[in-house]
Amino acid sequence: MIAAVVLCLAGCAGGDRNEGTVGGNAPSSPQVNSQVNSQVIPDGANAINDGKSEGGAANDQSSTSNGGEHRIVSTTVAITQIMDMLEIDLVGVPTSVKTLPERYKGVMKVGNPMSPDMELVKSLKPTEVLSVTTLQYDLEPVFENAKIGAAFLDLTSLERMQEEIVKLGDKYGKSEKAAEIVSEYDATLKEIRSVTEGKEAPKVLILLGVPGSYLVATEHSYIGDLVRLLGGVNIVQGEKVEFLASNTEYLHQSNPDVILRAAHGMPDEVVKMFDEEFKKNDIWRHFKAVQMGQVYDLPEPLFGTTGNLAVGEALKALLPMLYP
Repeated sequence: MIAAVVLCLAGCAGGDRNEGTVGGNAPSSPQVNSQVNSQVIPDGANAINDGKSEGGAANDQSSTSNGGEHRIVSTTVAITQIMDMLEIDLVGVPTSVKTLPERYKGVMKVGNPMSPDMELVKSLKPTEVLSVTTLQYDLEPVFENAKIGAAFLDLTSLERMQEEIVKLGDKYGKSEKAAEIVSEYDATLKEIRSVTEGKEAPKVLILLGVPGSYLVATEHSYIGDLVRLLGGVNIVQGEKVEFLASNTEYLHQSNPDVILRAAHGMPDEVVKMFDEEFKKNDIWRHFKAVQMGQVYDLPEPLFGTTGNLAVGEALKALLPMLYP
């Protein structure tokens, strides 16, 4: 069986893990572990590690903008896609089941985003290694022990992703390209918001499922940010973390208009888990969203746990779910 590629929902600030409990209680659903599994798969980490580090021969790719040689290793798919849009070469990319940009065909693959092969990374003599803040809690000490300089990009919201794109553009001499990308997202968001203007804001519950359990996504998660951008109101307010343990009694009291179910890791298996949970746990039948048929499964390619270049498509796909 494919390894359960799970990772810590750790935010970096203060070293606190990005999970808690909705309503302050342990999960009441039999489908949820009595202790929160604080590990999920970020979009940029949609890869599986078969125990081997795939590689290529193109170790000599480099970008020479800003007057110096840059040897950059990207360890997540989302970052790799961003670097491709910025037209920046890489000497290392993640091992992934996803198709990586053609630009990086033959570039050394350095392993699973959650556990890059440090020996391979070091052999590439990188000037910088890029990962995401969702993984920083777990990976930062690993990079430090290997004496590898790593930067962790914050892709937890559209705004922060845009900021990171601008920073990368400035750093690697691609400022104009970065501005163009950011501007396109702004235009898409403006267009979509014009459609929702004047409409009543829906109350939304977002469930993030991994094989065997699920968590509740707050407004600080990437999908929660997409809902916020479209005028939706997350039923979980006042939290500082991205994900919380589920308490169905508390969730029922909030009575959401819409329930979004995001499946990660093994999507088909997680959707079946959600279906069984909604059938066996009688409380779900009393949710207004269930009664109104406004429960939607979010396809993983569009709706990851970190920002990615499909954000425009994701916003457009989400629009009819929130405003049917």
